[in-house]
Amino acid sequence: MHCHVYASLRKPDSYLWLAQHDAFDVVPEALLLMLGELRFVMEVQLEAARKLPVEDVVQVMDHLRNQGWHLQVPPQETLAAANHPAYTHSRTDDRGE
Repeated sequence: MHCHVYASLRKPDSYLWLAQHDAFDVVPEALLLMLGELRFVMEVQLEAARKLPVEDVVQVMDHLRNQGWHLQVPPQETLAAANHPAYTHSRTDDRGE
């Protein structure tokens, strides 16, 4: 699975993983506001057997497949709750599209 990683310039060590390049429309608006400006960092090819330094690759792939994005924050941060299914509706859902 190919994905794109963006760093938050407002929240140190916080990264937004997207299934599609620059597909910010799938990310909840409140989360985008909280992260502030995002800078493209890298493209990554994910596989279930690949080890990631911080995240569980299977969970990242699941979030990318099911909601189009994954949030990585430092372990002590509580923003990780944003990956919870209750937080997964996008701005598109709000417009009824």
